[in-house]
Amino acid sequence: MATTHTNRMPLRNTNTIHDPNGHHRISNIYEKMLRNSLYKVLLFFSGLPVNLIVTLIYFIRKKSDPYLQIREETIHGYRQEGYEARLTEEISKELTSKYLFFNKQVNEKKLQRETGKLVEKVFLEEVATKVEEIMRVAKISRVTYGSTFRVLISNPLFFIVSLIPCLLMYLLIYIYSKPYLKYVFDRLVMMVFVIFGVTFLVFTILYLSPLDPASNILGQTATPDQLSQFKQVYGLDQPYLIQLWNAFKGLITFDLGKSFAGNEMVSTEIVRKLPITLKLTVISLIIGILMAIPAGLISATRQYSFFDYSFMLLVLIGLSIPDFWQGLVSILNFSIKVNWLPATYNPDNWLSLINPAIVLGTGLAASVARMTRSSTLEVIHQDYIVTARAKGLSERKVVLKHALGNALIPIVTVIGLQFGGMLGGAAVVEKVFNINGIGSYIVDKQFVPDIPGILAGVIYVAVTISLVNLLVDLLYAFLDPRIRSKMRDY
Repeated sequence: MATTHTNRMPLRNTNTIHDPNGHHRISNIYEKMLRNSLYKVLLFFSGLPVNLIVTLIYFIRKKSDPYLQIREETIHGYRQEGYEARLTEEISKELTSKYLFFNKQVNEKKLQRETGKLVEKVFLEEVATKVEEIMRVAKISRVTYGSTFRVLISNPLFFIVSLIPCLLMYLLIYIYSKPYLKYVFDRLVMMVFVIFGVTFLVFTILYLSPLDPASNILGQTATPDQLSQFKQVYGLDQPYLIQLWNAFKGLITFDLGKSFAGNEMVSTEIVRKLPITLKLTVISLIIGILMAIPAGLISATRQYSFFDYSFMLLVLIGLSIPDFWQGLVSILNFSIKVNWLPATYNPDNWLSLINPAIVLGTGLAASVARMTRSSTLEVIHQDYIVTARAKGLSERKVVLKHALGNALIPIVTVIGLQFGGMLGGAAVVEKVFNINGIGSYIVDKQFVPDIPGILAGVIYVAVTISLVNLLVDLLYAFLDPRIRSKMRDY
């Protein structure tokens, strides 16, 4: 069999491209992307004109693929040598011995069937191994979809002509070639699936809800004709799948429709209310971090001291007090008794945000302070901390630079999770302080239930939380060089 393919040795590999202009790099990345199912689909549709040409030429070149000829010759050579017959005899003996060992009756038809399957599997595996060895020695490459693109892209004219109509494809290839951009892009694509999943789940729950939007909005005195007309106007008389498709279509086209109550554009309402909630949560986040990090560090560096017990007691109280109760107490003391702060929110008065921000940030501060203490205690007794102290560094520099820097990963994780919880939990605080934000908007709409309004609110919150989680993951790479090095190889 070796003599059959010796004449192939002088053949040059026509798929090898020595390209000084970067075409070789583009084709390499293109072939890597083809191994990923998601990127394969995105690659095909983003560069549809080029990929249609590549597909056509691929099928033409496939007919003259040297792999097929070598494979047929290898199979023919093995059969002439009697390898398949010897393999059949060996496997048949092994199966017969196995049956006799387990005291099973030998069924000739079953034996032949099992022998045939095993022979085919082993024979084809051996053929594939042999063909790969022959092609490697002869330096011959298979005709693949990726190699066809490599041949085409090596032509400068083809590359220039395809650049404008397939700009999205080349942009996608560029993103894939940059680890950080690829990581961000992957997370954004994942966010799309999360949004559609959340939409499906929330819509299904609302659809199965026993509450009737038509009856709740029009009232008990509404006639059957009025109820029927209301459902027809808003598509509530359609089957479940059609309503679900309309929800997905609105999500794709960024047209979330009109709410049942008030008939206002949902997107306009969300754009107007979401910044208020974001402002409240961001200010609460800053207040919580400013309170939590110092408290956690002092508790860790002065373990079992008066400060440690005092701060951890405050943390326990902060975790235990419900937001609505703390909000009412704050209004009673700071708004009614001493009249320092407004009792309700006023967009024109920044003082009206202090009370709700402190109330909302207390829970965050308690969780972050506890995590800061435990995370700092884990690293503060490590060898490198002892070494830093032995070098004569001040305690402040040891704690802030060495201990805190290595303890920040779990702290950042908790902050990211708590921020997402604050977006949802802000509804209670918004109700207490009469803040017309996204949280109170969703709560008001769910009692109708106003399906477009609820879906829009949940989608925007899901997008915000997904972006925050992405930011947290990027902070991991900024804080930890080990994670940064892994992301470079992503």
